Amino acid sequence: MHQSMYTWAAFACALIAVTGFARSYYLKSLFGKPPLPVLLHVHGVIMSAWCVLFFVQTYLVAIHRVRVHRRLGIFGAVLAFLVVGIGTYATVAATAREVREHVVHQFHFLFGLNLMNLLLFAIFVILGLALRGRPESHKRLMLMATLTLLAPAVARIVLLFTRAPMVQFAAFDFCILIFVVTDTVWHRRLHPALGWGAAGVIGSFHLAALALSADWWLPFVARVFA
Repeated sequence: MHQSMYTWAAFACALIAVTGFARSYYLKSLFGKPPLPVLLHVHGVIMSAWCVLFFVQTYLVAIHRVRVHRRLGIFGAVLAFLVVGIGTYATVAATAREVREHVVHQFHFLFGLNLMNLLLFAIFVILGLALRGRPESHKRLMLMATLTLLAPAVARIVLLFTRAPMVQFAAFDFCILIFVVTDTVWHRRLHPALGWGAAGVIGSFHLAALALSADWWLPFVARVFA
């Protein structure tokens, strides 16, 4: 994928995020949604900032402003830490509230998926920063990091049409694979960062789905927050 195409990829990621969270966050006032607690506003701002930063970073490289890109990378590392930290706290707090109220709801299941999501994001960001001297690997790892964050947005888009869990997983798989295929066709080879990255994300999410459907999962969540 030519560098300018990475800018378009970053724009596509942001568009998916905004579309997925339009009803519950960005345009929630138009859909009569209740006010959100401060924690979720902070979480939303941080996640949105990551999408904006990723777009800006790809654009800076596309216009050959690499020095500015590197300086912003320091802010990006701090922001990635906040993405993981606040995301984990929000997930744990929501799950604990459900368990405390004895209500088996979405976060009994999202507890595992969200933590898997954030773990994968952290791994890709750490690898991307470690390999920042190898641009071809670096940019693909940061793309994979951003793609992992799209799982909740993709799920919400699918929920507008069906509540079938496997359709949500399939849609997220497709979202990842379309970026991988585009990059592979453009360069006429599959880059290892995208190949192993896509396999890791898709495999991890499907293993998590198996765990969530197992009989031991809900009792496990209850014990963790007992």
